Amino acid sequence: MMKNSISQMSNYRWKICALLFVATTINYLDRQVLSLTWKDFIALEYHWTNNDYGNIAALFSIFYAVSMLFAGRFIDILGTKKGFMWAIGIWSVGAILHAFSGMYTSGMLTGQWLVGFSEAAEIIGKVSDIAAVGSVSVSFFIFARFVLALGEAGNFPAAIKVTAEYFPKKDRAFATSIFNAGATIGALVAPLVIPVIAKHWGWESSFIIIGGLGFVWMGFWQFMYEKPDAHPKVNREELAYILQDEEVEENTAATVEVKKPKVSIFSCLKHKQTWAFIVGKFMTDGVWWFYLFWMPAYLSSVYGIKSSDFTGQIALFVLYAITLLSIIGGWLPTYFVDKKGMEPYAGRMRAMLIFAVFALFVLLAQPFGYISFWVPVVLIGIGGAAHQSWSANLFSTIGDMFPKYAVATVTGIGGLAGGIGSFLINKGSGSLFDFAERNWTTINGKPLLELFPQFAQADTAAGFLKSNNVSTLEEFLKLQTTQGQLVDNGLDTGYMIIFTICALAYLIAWVVMKMLVPRIKPVKF
Repeated sequence: MMKNSISQMSNYRWKICALLFVATTINYLDRQVLSLTWKDFIALEYHWTNNDYGNIAALFSIFYAVSMLFAGRFIDILGTKKGFMWAIGIWSVGAILHAFSGMYTSGMLTGQWLVGFSEAAEIIGKVSDIAAVGSVSVSFFIFARFVLALGEAGNFPAAIKVTAEYFPKKDRAFATSIFNAGATIGALVAPLVIPVIAKHWGWESSFIIIGGLGFVWMGFWQFMYEKPDAHPKVNREELAYILQDEEVEENTAATVEVKKPKVSIFSCLKHKQTWAFIVGKFMTDGVWWFYLFWMPAYLSSVYGIKSSDFTGQIALFVLYAITLLSIIGGWLPTYFVDKKGMEPYAGRMRAMLIFAVFALFVLLAQPFGYISFWVPVVLIGIGGAAHQSWSANLFSTIGDMFPKYAVATVTGIGGLAGGIGSFLINKGSGSLFDFAERNWTTINGKPLLELFPQFAQADTAAGFLKSNNVSTLEEFLKLQTTQGQLVDNGLDTGYMIIFTICALAYLIAWVVMKMLVPRIKPVKF
């Protein structure tokens, strides 16, 4: 019996795809460490306010958005292998760098630099100038977030480039969906792992351990990645499969020579379609960042559920797990097009309107939170799923309206707009929460500032908190509650205001987008 002379195709490309999935998971884990540790661990040590954290989160959004404009070019210049190594190396250094803020703060304020984590905390605890502790530590964290954002911005451009190298066009969407799922897995795993590490080994260890995963990944990348035409584990059959589009493209190029016009940012801004995308990103990107960065603090502040508690970990896991419902976001427009015979752009916009309506569920989170904390957890989870569905379709509108050679430019413009929106909502949230807690809180029906005017000024508030052996206003209010006082925290109202903004943002964005581009009109340059 003759053996089959045709060799079986290798499948090494899927191992590369698995590496991209792990890199994206690590990317989101590193991003989530701060949001899961600041309220219950870091703020107690550095006397941070909501505004302090809001400033850090807001600036990270801007750093990330601006870095995204240059990350793709950086990867192109260095090449995929070196570019990805540099990206994950930089963000891993940035992630680990957070852990050394205590040493830096101790050194800057007392001159004691060569100290351990626990010793640094003890030294900082003896510093009488609480405002200085907060200012120095926040400045260090902002620098660390800058380094983190600089590296993390390279993950998706590099992963997209690797996908283009290792997969034919017909498989790229599927491969992209696999590695992109790492973002969801990272968000799901984070609340189950990070607070546990912080609780048992210190919050610094959570940054070091999670950040160190990037260096482990770099070792696998160094030995497992080469371009497919030079990789010994990619056989001839698999290489032919990967490169199947090139012959078609070469034949097409030989037949028709198309000169693609150069597209600048300013030429894109001349079109209403670009502004429609800008509005969609500006109005809604910040909502997702808010859910990602502030939900652990929300559960801790409003319901007293810490991220280090088992209940808090499960609540956050469930919240982010509900966002997996966003897979409907890819199916619904197809249903409208295939089953209802709608034009693609019209079908996509109808689907986005439905997602905008589902985002309104968040309006009920705070009013009905008195029933159980599970009510806002579920409703905010639905809001997160609505966002992810909205976002997937929003990106697709670019392909509906712009030629392929302009897609990257328009995407970059929208990314920057989304970063600005994220900056505003994170900065605004921090400032509003502090204002609400000071000015709208009542104790036994009387305004907080009437009973304790020391909180009117930051300097007097810091001294007053220290004299009561607490680090934050929130701790002071909890102390009042344990002493039998009836405390109505104004922070609840602050969250209600932000949730209202988050819920309405999609509907407002949809109306403006529809006014700018009422029906499909492809852009011509």
